[in-house]
Amino acid sequence: MDKTQNSKPWSIREIIPENHPRKESLLIREKIVEAMEKGVVVPQGLIAHGRGECFDYLIGEKTQFFAEKAIEAAAAMLLLAKYPVISVNGNMAALVADDIVKLAELTNSKIEVNLFYRNEYREKAIAEILYRANAKNVLGVGEDASLTIPELFSQRRKVSPNGIYKADVVLLGLEDGDRTEALVKMGKKVIAIDINPLSRTSMTATVTIVDNIIRAMPRLIQKVMEFKSKPNEELMKILSNYDNKSVLRESIVFIANRLTQLSFSL
Repeated sequence: MDKTQNSKPWSIREIIPENHPRKESLLIREKIVEAMEKGVVVPQGLIAHGRGECFDYLIGEKTQFFAEKAIEAAAAMLLLAKYPVISVNGNMAALVADDIVKLAELTNSKIEVNLFYRNEYREKAIAEILYRANAKNVLGVGEDASLTIPELFSQRRKVSPNGIYKADVVLLGLEDGDRTEALVKMGKKVIAIDINPLSRTSMTATVTIVDNIIRAMPRLIQKVMEFKSKPNEELMKILSNYDNKSVLRESIVFIANRLTQLSFSL
């Protein structure tokens, strides 16, 4: 079959009207699809993104007060960290590569590729996206992922000795429950950006930002820039006053109340 018969005769940006109520969501969805076609995202990543869209509806497609609390705590934690690492998967690279690099620069964090569906092609493809976003060094590619996380048996167990294995704080995005549990058992603090407050990742992480990663990352960058001038004592106070279980409860109650209100409006 001629390949041109399967190629897109249009650009997604050309067929979505400017006033389409779902324009932003459709454009984001297209980024994920394009990343899958390039081998950066696996088909399972599309399912994960769709699940995230569902929870985004539930929270009103806005960064809510409970996420703002977690973003403040995450910013404080990253600035206080001795060796922070940002763990990157395909969806994150496709959606927020520029933000990952900027946050890493602001917090002196390492960047490491870590994948459940791991192969050398994907590792290099994701690293290339990050390098195009001006990352100076990307860990976890090829033989660099030479150590393993104890009690973890998926491909995510492979980590860099100069990255996740050495980190005291790890920021990760999207659902990653088994690894989150394993990292916490190793004594690491985990910041999770997971729009599903019911996931094992959310329940296990030290700080959980219940928000869409495309909104959470820019806000986290902004908060880090705001907090950089604060003394460590103030940052430590922000962290000591933060309760992740309380924030998760607030997010679940918010969703329940919002659904109740919506049901009465029908």
